[in-house]
Amino acid sequence: MFFKPAILALFAGSLLTSGLLVGAAFFGAKILLHWNLHSGSELQLNLERRTYLISTLVAYAFAFQLLSFFLFIFTADHLHDFFAGAMCAAGSLNANSWGYPAVTLKVVNFLLAGLWLVVNYTDNKGYDYPLIRKKYVLLLAITPVILSETIAQANYFLHLEPEVITSCCGTLFTADAKGIASDIVAVPPLPMEIIFSASMAATLGSGFYFYRTGKAGYLFSFLTLLTFLIAIASLLSFISPYIYELPTHHCPFCLLQPEYHYIGYPIYLSILGGALAGMGAGVLMPFRAIASLNKSLPAIQKGLTIVTLIFYSSFTLMVVYQIIISNLKM
Repeated sequence: MFFKPAILALFAGSLLTSGLLVGAAFFGAKILLHWNLHSGSELQLNLERRTYLISTLVAYAFAFQLLSFFLFIFTADHLHDFFAGAMCAAGSLNANSWGYPAVTLKVVNFLLAGLWLVVNYTDNKGYDYPLIRKKYVLLLAITPVILSETIAQANYFLHLEPEVITSCCGTLFTADAKGIASDIVAVPPLPMEIIFSASMAATLGSGFYFYRTGKAGYLFSFLTLLTFLIAIASLLSFISPYIYELPTHHCPFCLLQPEYHYIGYPIYLSILGGALAGMGAGVLMPFRAIASLNKSLPAIQKGLTIVTLIFYSSFTLMVVYQIIISNLKM
């Protein structure tokens, strides 16, 4: 294993997060079995005293989880110098069989951790812990996924061997390779450009409508997730080639490098942040009828909607700008 500060930080943070979530999951099971706000029993009073502390610790752990995605891809990108054949994080992640599962789980857990933070923040706005059971059910569901990520990440770093000859992004992200990425790359650019434009316009339009009327929240949330997936496919299909000004260069990780002004970081932040906020607005839809949240919840949803509109609009503007200034014409 390479003993670099970023790797040690990821190791320590993941182990701490996993251990904390396992303990919180046991506490969550007690909440689900014994929580009764109308009871004055010693057990109920103990649960009420501890739940604020546990929720705060989990919130900090999930905040680290959000940051860990960017720390992980930053680290993977800077490791490529150690492997023959690697030109960016694409090659580093391909150095063993754990790299791409780890980064995929990082993306999934970014969204799951963010959704838990949204539910927890909303629950804290109610005077009667209105979502306490819901957020601990969600925590119990997320914990195994976080543990899976911790295992995948640990295996990735522990099994890195400098003498391994890996593949560069030029061979990994081509139509001739095997996998979902190659299938996306094989799609002609024009259909993907049309699909991307239509999905983004529909998402921004539904978001503006939801913000103004409070209606069609589920539709907005679904379109947010759909556009997130389409945006990732579009990065591979046509956005990256426009930035690189090479029709055959489809790598999503070279965007993180200085020669492209680190544009990958704002791109990933905009699509992940927009997806998280839009999905969060949808997750809160079933709770709009709860009396203790009837004032705060609509305001929270509006705030999340604005975040999605800002992030997705920023992403769209970055894409349009890169296409306009690019010397590549497709």
